[in-house]
Amino acid sequence: MIKPQYYDIIGDVHGHATLLKKLLKTMGYVKEHGFWCHPERIAIFIGDFINRGPEIRETIQIVRQMTEAGSALAILGNHEYSAILYHIKDSSGMYLSRHIAGNRNQIQSTLTSFVGFETEWRDHLKWLRTLPFFLDLGGLRVIHAYWNDADINYLKSFVPQGKLKKDFLRTIHENQQPTALIIYKILKGLEFRCPSDLILKCTKGMSRKVFRMNWWESPNNKTFRDLAFGNKFTLPNYTVPQELAPHFEPYGPTMPPVIVGHYCLSEGAAIVQPNICCVDSAVVGSEQLTAYRWSAEEVLTKENLISVSA
Repeated sequence: MIKPQYYDIIGDVHGHATLLKKLLKTMGYVKEHGFWCHPERIAIFIGDFINRGPEIRETIQIVRQMTEAGSALAILGNHEYSAILYHIKDSSGMYLSRHIAGNRNQIQSTLTSFVGFETEWRDHLKWLRTLPFFLDLGGLRVIHAYWNDADINYLKSFVPQGKLKKDFLRTIHENQQPTALIIYKILKGLEFRCPSDLILKCTKGMSRKVFRMNWWESPNNKTFRDLAFGNKFTLPNYTVPQELAPHFEPYGPTMPPVIVGHYCLSEGAAIVQPNICCVDSAVVGSEQLTAYRWSAEEVLTKENLISVSA
């Protein structure tokens, strides 16, 4: 009987290589032949391993060495995807991710870490284009922010296997194809956008026009507070008007387990539903990095979350 594969899904690292090495050691990984490995388990990096942190170059080296050696898998997060688009021009000579202040600020720490190593960075960009947007491993699903079967099936049929070609990325973004919108959705999650005539203030008294949403429960009869997820503010606890309730297919409790990152949970990684876990423990602010150790169970439990702190 073939033993099922066991996986350690590691949350958003954001350039914190020292914490990453500490987490790997804690989980029993050792560095041999130039890369980290485990005798019985495979690591999975859930994206967003670049930007923000102090050790971005070393972090990419660790992730890439492990994936190329077969001791890890990795998927794209929104930060990696934005970095790819930041370096690709469209047919008019404009970059697919515009070089405006917000985008520059997001990637600047990564570009700074590769000053003097620009050739290495360009090679990493090519490697990033070989990473998938999601993993469907049978009993386990891994994606950066949001899983929807219809969207995933569409991407499986439309996105070419192997490397993301520059021409393909130009085509889907220049022509505003559904593919580009779906990619942004699975990398950034569902967002609620308030109509112009709705004033929604958080408990700090600030107006909030956009917020991230819970996507595993029906939005009907939810309060704004219950509908929101992974925001750094708390919304009022009154019911979303029926005419404004968003429409989407919730990720039901009987569906396969799915692990996500992205949401920067300031209170730490969490099991939000018995088959959904968010492993992003907001490393930049918390200095805590978390992984979920999956051993073929159908019900996810907090006991399988392991965290290390600076």
